[in-house]
Amino acid sequence: MEISAEMVKRLVAEQFPQWGNLEVRPVRRSGHDNRTFHLGETMTVRLPSGEAYVPQIEKEARWLPFLAKRLSLPISSPIAQGKPGPEYPFPWSVNRYLEGETAEESAVPDQNGFAEDLAAFLKELQGIDTTGAPVGGSHNFYRGASLSIYDGETRQALSELKRELPEGKIRAVWNRALDSEWPHPGVWIHGDVAPGNLLVKEGRLCGVIDFGIMGVGDPSCDYAMAWTFFDAESRRVFLRGLDEGTVDRARGWALWKALITYKRPDGTTDPSARNTLKSILDE
Repeated sequence: MEISAEMVKRLVAEQFPQWGNLEVRPVRRSGHDNRTFHLGETMTVRLPSGEAYVPQIEKEARWLPFLAKRLSLPISSPIAQGKPGPEYPFPWSVNRYLEGETAEESAVPDQNGFAEDLAAFLKELQGIDTTGAPVGGSHNFYRGASLSIYDGETRQALSELKRELPEGKIRAVWNRALDSEWPHPGVWIHGDVAPGNLLVKEGRLCGVIDFGIMGVGDPSCDYAMAWTFFDAESRRVFLRGLDEGTVDRARGWALWKALITYKRPDGTTDPSARNTLKSILDE
């Protein structure tokens, strides 16, 4: 489905005429599950790209205000809920715009400091009451659930790549990840901790966005960024204090994603996936 700025402007004008005269333009980095547009200077519009992502909008409307009151850093905050219509068939949302630039490497000169900031945010998130919250499952692509849900997919990808990658070493890393489970009550997880969803100002974490696949469960998925973004030193800072099993499962989440995205549709290798595998195998 094509979601254009022109269509979004019409939706806003029809359902929220008080904002109908504001400029609508795409954000610089929009996600896959949802398309995001600036609405004026202080708001954004977030629209699911398909039916499978509708629960994300509904979940954010229910839980983000609850989480925002209990977190030190600003997070995404819904202002209004749009309804399906003839031109666009799904619910959508208007959100408060958070200032900051996405956490690309060039914007984070002090990786250790950024690692400390992010680890502290995740610990704070994990400490929030989970009563009635959505447990990890199909609604968030099993983030927070057992990593074994992706065992078949991971082994299939590795089998297809065994001529290019050290199959035995990678299989050992994967098996180690599967050997442990989260033994505690589930905690809040963001579900998609990645540079595009982390905002920085002067190199330090200043906000977190895109909670669409949040849920409750094993927090290891939120630490996969240790191998997709951080160098060896800052990785240790980010993972400091975690038990060995959680680190193994976090590594497993990073490994799974790298393997299934290693080959692009045109047959070339994805640089990000290749770098992630190198980080894992170099340890």
